[in-house]
Amino acid sequence: MPDPRKVRADANALVAELLERLASDEVSELEVKRGGVRVRVSKDGARVAAGAPGVSAATHATPAVPAAPVKELPTVNAPLTGIFYRASSPQTEAFVQVGSNVETGAVIGLIEAMKLFNEIHSTASGRVRRIFAENGQLVRAHQPLLEVEPI
Repeated sequence: MPDPRKVRADANALVAELLERLASDEVSELEVKRGGVRVRVSKDGARVAAGAPGVSAATHATPAVPAAPVKELPTVNAPLTGIFYRASSPQTEAFVQVGSNVETGAVIGLIEAMKLFNEIHSTASGRVRRIFAENGQLVRAHQPLLEVEPI
């Protein structure tokens, strides 16, 4: 398992490099994946994220025109650190998909911690808008797993 400090340092260096390249007028958005680190930067004020197991970095370039306020949707967060699984086995359907309706308390995935599989229950009800965690990805406690739009 890679050292989290090294992964974070690599992600920060990658963000700095991308921001330098983004300063050019002909580029409005860049996304790069290097090893286990994926970084996206944007000039237009869109949400910018860096993703890697346990790494989260966000940087915003100053938008030329003020962006409309973004409505924050509720997220379902990981209650503990471990490996996230979207289905109970590789042969079965995922518990939820983008567009699925979930109720509070419904199982949305599993987290394996210390060789035990823990059911993860939704803390919000509504329609799944985005799924942040990939199958088999290490997630940290309190890391968002999915975003739910209330209906």
